[in-house]
Amino acid sequence: MHEQEYRARGNWNEIKGKMKQAYGDLSDDDLAYDEGQEDEWIGKLQQKIGKGKHEVKSWIDSL
Repeated sequence: MHEQEYRARGNWNEIKGKMKQAYGDLSDDDLAYDEGQEDEWIGKLQQKIGKGKHEVKSWIDSL
């Protein structure tokens, strides 16, 4: 699942808040998602939080 799907469910702001709580150094820019840029977005998160792609996706899905 990615940001568009969370937005469609209406809880993207809640998820972004949870992500910031877990990793205080994540900025709004880090959490900004451009449509069609999921791989780049996940890559940016990977670098910031030090987890692999699968781990990042699983973590976001669990929020």
